[in-house]
Amino acid sequence: MTEKILNIEPNSIIDFYGNDSKNIDRIKQLFPKLKLVFRGDEIKISGEQSELEGFIKFIDNIKKQLFHFNKLEVKDIDLIFQEKTKFESNSGNVIVYGMNGKPVVPLSENQKRLVNEFLKNDLIFAVGPAGTGKTYLAISLAVRALKNNEIKRIILSRPAVEAGENLGFLPGDLKNKLDPYLQALYDALLDILPGAKLNKLIEQGTIQIAPLAYMRGRTLSDAVVILDEAQNSTISQLKMFLTRMGESSKFIITGDITQIDLPKKSNSGLLKASKILRDIPGIEFVFFNREDIVRHRLVSPIIEAFENDGV
Repeated sequence: MTEKILNIEPNSIIDFYGNDSKNIDRIKQLFPKLKLVFRGDEIKISGEQSELEGFIKFIDNIKKQLFHFNKLEVKDIDLIFQEKTKFESNSGNVIVYGMNGKPVVPLSENQKRLVNEFLKNDLIFAVGPAGTGKTYLAISLAVRALKNNEIKRIILSRPAVEAGENLGFLPGDLKNKLDPYLQALYDALLDILPGAKLNKLIEQGTIQIAPLAYMRGRTLSDAVVILDEAQNSTISQLKMFLTRMGESSKFIITGDITQIDLPKKSNSGLLKASKILRDIPGIEFVFFNREDIVRHRLVSPIIEAFENDGV
């Protein structure tokens, strides 16, 4: 009789157990010769060595399922047990796997540079036009860090600056008024994480999404912190935000200096930061251009047309 303890990544426990622990019940049915005790993120196994080896291989494939597809259901468990599930090789270019196993990979040279600089620096500025994947890539890097247990939480923020609309005239309470400003962040997360899992992570505080003003007075540690649309933060707001950095945290600041919605464009914190912070070790700037645009093929010529017209 041999005993062994296996571990499941803490951020995968909810999916691993399933609703009403149905996944655990099915796993026990598939391995009746083993004594299995599931407690938190630990699995204690007792049984013959040959049975243990088969179970360990099975659990490794369960982990691949969770990493690739962000879900685990009884039907998935059966397919894995029958060795009918195929996993893509974990290419070095893959940042994370999104919904339905779609790999998120950098598609341009500057996107690749952003990924590399994230590994080497604690503060990265990603500056460039719309459609270059700045926000999506930043959120993908944050989700990967969370999956790998490198951090404890993801914090996403945006300045609530009105781009032609009036915040006060939007219907509902404060949350309803602010949600439209934060929707792009939700959209990116939902392309990578299932809605139910995202909601659970938000409920737990593992993922936090809040306007820039809500960052004041906080120390943000053990986290990847992303400030999106930073061109619409004032100089004092961006200074406040950057000084929230705590231990074991990484900050990514994204923005487009051609889309400043502040009354006085010269007050943009992103403009100021790009001039005075470039030479500080540990801070890196990645500048995107039209060649990095990964949205619809018309986005690049649209941006070029407006630039040529001085807009």
